[in-house]
Amino acid sequence: MKFLDLCSPAHQESNPPPGAKTQDGPTGKTELKEKDAWEELGFCFPTWKKWMILTIIFLVQTSMNFNTSLYSNGITGISDHFGVSEQAARAGAAIFLITYAFGCELWAPWSEEFGRKPILQLSLFLVNIWCLPVALAPNFGSLLVGRALGGLSSAGGSVTLGMIADIFEPDDQQHAVAYTVFSSVGGSILGPIIGGFVEAYLDWRWTIWIQLIFGGFVQILHFLFVPETRTTILLDRIAQKRRESGQSPNLYGPNEIEPFWQRFTFKELMWTWIRPFRMFLTEPIVLTLSLLSGFSDALIFMQIQSFVLVYSQWNFSIVQIGLAFIPIGIGYIIAWLSFIPAIRRNREQRALKPGDEHAQYESRLWWLLYTAPCLPIGLIIFAWTSGGPPVHWIGTMFGSAVIGIANYSIYMATIDYMICAYGPYSASATGGNGWSRDFLAGVLTVPATPFYTNIGGARHLEIASTILFCISLLLVCAVYAIYYYGPELRKRSPFAENLASKVTSEEHGHPHRRVSRLSNDEIGYEGYHSRHSGATTPTPPAQRPQVPQVPTFRVTDHS
Repeated sequence: MKFLDLCSPAHQESNPPPGAKTQDGPTGKTELKEKDAWEELGFCFPTWKKWMILTIIFLVQTSMNFNTSLYSNGITGISDHFGVSEQAARAGAAIFLITYAFGCELWAPWSEEFGRKPILQLSLFLVNIWCLPVALAPNFGSLLVGRALGGLSSAGGSVTLGMIADIFEPDDQQHAVAYTVFSSVGGSILGPIIGGFVEAYLDWRWTIWIQLIFGGFVQILHFLFVPETRTTILLDRIAQKRRESGQSPNLYGPNEIEPFWQRFTFKELMWTWIRPFRMFLTEPIVLTLSLLSGFSDALIFMQIQSFVLVYSQWNFSIVQIGLAFIPIGIGYIIAWLSFIPAIRRNREQRALKPGDEHAQYESRLWWLLYTAPCLPIGLIIFAWTSGGPPVHWIGTMFGSAVIGIANYSIYMATIDYMICAYGPYSASATGGNGWSRDFLAGVLTVPATPFYTNIGGARHLEIASTILFCISLLLVCAVYAIYYYGPELRKRSPFAENLASKVTSEEHGHPHRRVSRLSNDEIGYEGYHSRHSGATTPTPPAQRPQVPQVPTFRVTDHS
């Protein structure tokens, strides 16, 4: 899968653009650039090391999504233990997902400034700690607080996808993204599969203890085997070693020249945190694809609640209901494998048409044109085979597998497209996507059971899923609109216009280089509006890297 020699001189960062300074004036400190330490950065890790890191990150991401779903198998026990209704007990699942959505965005900037490893370790530690007040909760209120704090402490994809950006060049990252996406969707269904056995044979508290055991295991693995990958942190360490050896006594890393507290004001932090939500609300492409992605993911969590209603008609046991999620996993595997030739085709097309905007951007959605319809198709199959005997239950499982194909494909393709189309804004664009998936899943978890029981009379199960089928049809149509009209839509985007104004690859170096850090003035709404209102955009500090980002083939650092 390695198409390019990423360690060759052709892929090293070119010299800074004219006017960029490498010294800190009076102090005489020289900033270490990526081009001067290229072979020591994550991009040049051996292939085996990259995939070892990815495999552990795969387990970390699986663990975090496992935490979102396993809780549902303790709802009956929680209801009985605390004397609350089962509907109230579902709030513990919803609140974790909702706070998880916000937690991913809150953790992202810190992983860029202080490194992926310490931030992910802190996140895992806090998630594991907050399992204790849930498992040992003296009352239902304490349980909800523990779940809320656990969700808020989850860094999730904001850090794991960022690590892909640290170790893979843009032309070589799609398989890594596909692998990580599988861990995200797979963890969500692993919960009910294992949870069926837990609910049948153990006390409800074991749904929490198992989360803690799994979380502790992956935290230890991560601590022992995953090195720091964040480029700016590695540059700091390399510069320090060279100073200590006497090789370059005035050489400093980017964070050493300009520490975090000088680089970020409170206002800039607020812009960093708010940007994903503003893009979600104001960018049509981000909004549409995020709603589609969020809706498809929310379906999985609604099905977690609905499977009991559906399969009890065939007298399935709790364990059998949990195993009924395996077909969704089979759908995920089929979709993942189908992307291998699709990614190869996409790379060939981009290489053949380097100047074709549609080939560089919208071609990444090509396979989704064929797999996105699996969402309404799977829903309508599931809907009208879920009425119970005499219809065989295998029909519902076939429908679930088709939904699984769509859910994986939608997440993978939309993430890949946003990463490319929004360049240095893709952290915020994909952040909106991830936020939508978790937030909608959390919001729809509680009303899922009433939705499936109170709509449609005798045919309530069929009618409820048919309503979801109709919604999915509308959202899937948007994929075709973006595929064919994406260039026109991006031209009307303030982010895309701002990005295009920075693209001068002939002057600023090789288009395959990634920007390690961009200022909020360079990537925020505030900078865009000040330029277009005639105001003067503040000049970033001279020490800050100012290599403009080329929009083609881009991954940013904290999606």
